[in-house]
Amino acid sequence: MVDDDTDILLLYQKMLEHIGFEVVGTANNGEEAVQLFKSFQRKPDIILMDHRMPKKNGIETTKEILTINNHSKIIFTSADSSIEKEALSVGALSFLKKPFSLESLKENILKAMISTQ
Repeated sequence: MVDDDTDILLLYQKMLEHIGFEVVGTANNGEEAVQLFKSFQRKPDIILMDHRMPKKNGIETTKEILTINNHSKIIFTSADSSIEKEALSVGALSFLKKPFSLESLKENILKAMISTQ
């Protein structure tokens, strides 16, 4: 999970664990996310990616992660719906506009997990 708001990261972690998923790592900015991603022996199944962050935004981070591993599955999460089209065009599988429900998060994760991208 990548978000510069630590409260949001904690909320996402609780939501995901509640529905049976394991959180393997969190990052507070795009630069940290790329370094963390590189350090994983086994890459995460899904990445939740915020857009507005210090050091490197979500679009830049998504591009860099997909350059490292083009099979990565990224779900974009942002309150800024104006970047939805760009997020999807650079390789995000889906876009969740903040705030979103637990049900829509679960749906997007399950769709991403069965995606053949």
